[in-house]
Amino acid sequence: MTKVRTWAGLDVHAAATVACVVDVPSGEMSVQRLAGRTSEVTAFCARLPAPVRVAYEAGPTGFELARALAAAGVACVVAAPGKIERPAQDRVKTDRRDAERLVRLLMIGGLHPVRVPSGEEEALRDLVRAREDIRGDLMRSRHRLGKLLLRHDVRYNDTASAWTTAHRAWLSRVDLGERAAQATLLDYLGAIDALVIRRDTIERMIAELVPHSPWAEQVARLRCLRGIDTLSAVGLCAEIGDFSRFDRPGKLASYLGLVPSERSSGQTRRQGAITKSAPATHADCSSRQPGITAGRRAEARRSSAATKASPRRCSRSPGRPSSASTTSGAASTASAANAKRSSRSPSPATSPASAGRSPPPLRRLDRPHPCHCSAEEAAEPARPPRARAPAVEL
Repeated sequence: MTKVRTWAGLDVHAAATVACVVDVPSGEMSVQRLAGRTSEVTAFCARLPAPVRVAYEAGPTGFELARALAAAGVACVVAAPGKIERPAQDRVKTDRRDAERLVRLLMIGGLHPVRVPSGEEEALRDLVRAREDIRGDLMRSRHRLGKLLLRHDVRYNDTASAWTTAHRAWLSRVDLGERAAQATLLDYLGAIDALVIRRDTIERMIAELVPHSPWAEQVARLRCLRGIDTLSAVGLCAEIGDFSRFDRPGKLASYLGLVPSERSSGQTRRQGAITKSAPATHADCSSRQPGITAGRRAEARRSSAATKASPRRCSRSPGRPSSASTTSGAASTASAANAKRSSRSPSPATSPASAGRSPPPLRRLDRPHPCHCSAEEAAEPARPPRARAPAVEL
């Protein structure tokens, strides 16, 4: 390993950059204020006595400075801001103190470097993030239009899902009556149509760029997994970058934010939910769901509509004697009702509220439901309720 002659910490901003330089032979520390242009900062670091090692925090200025320093032969470390230790009693924060802290941590190896992507990778990642921004804007625009119609008591009662071709044709025929309200509706519709066009254009561009991108092989492998299509695969590759830098799955999950939170101290242990704030963990809306195709969704909608349209019938016809088929049908109806009831409400033994307590005793029904019993059972008189013991006053 080459011995470093000059250490430098840069506090980079859009308009200015503060550089704190430490000369190893003399031990002198100097601070200089530079312009925010990448060319000027690169020339300043290249003039320092070599070998030089530079560090700055990852931020909104991107990685152009790191790539320019690498091209000039200057070793650069882009530090993760969230892992820089700051004393709790340090209440003063200035550019000079930040640059000094960076150079001190760099000299002792206390910085956690982040991976610097190439220019092609960063460009494709920006395109993927632009598509995600458009998706969020489109969702908000649709919500605004839906709430406008709800305020005017205009409802879409068709069986088809919203935001389909039929729904868009229905929206073009809506007339709110008032001129101002109609102008608002048309403006919202125009914004939604423009966002849909922008989204489709970016999606086509992503599909064209993937075969020639550095992640062509990774995207093809990820698409073999169930539930992952092109957009989800490209989003994962754009945010993760190089998969080989994670030697264990736990490190990859930690990088993506898929780790449970915990705040435990002493005898108290508190475990929270899994954080899902990383952009790569947001499932793409246009990607296919596992095991569900368009034909299956249409078939499920048709069966659901037919179920709602068919009238409910009792398993026993009044005035006719029961038979074996009626008894078996009643048993199947009762089991289906019990299964539906159990799937709707959790079991008392497994619910979080009853953890550590014994489940309540099961109640026996003295008389079944009239729709689930035979004619002989229906003719039997109801059993009288058991008398309760009188309360004793103390």
